[in-house]
Amino acid sequence: MKINKNMTVTEILNVDPMISNIHTGHGMSCLFCGAAVHETLEQACRVHGIPADQVDLMVAQINDFIGGPENADESC
Repeated sequence: MKINKNMTVTEILNVDPMISNIHTGHGMSCLFCGAAVHETLEQACRVHGIPADQVDLMVAQINDFIGGPENADESC
């Protein structure tokens, strides 16, 4: 599975809860709040003042962590 910024925070964390370490490293500390179910990663980052280029970096780090690029499902 390949992670993208249009997935909800909860969808991403359901892939592997340890991804939360990457999120907190970028300043997102409220990963399990009610908004995480409905907000995309991009929306959540915007709320936390995280710039777009850092969102792209976070997505790349998450995909590296889970092996996303090599095992990517482009239909996601």
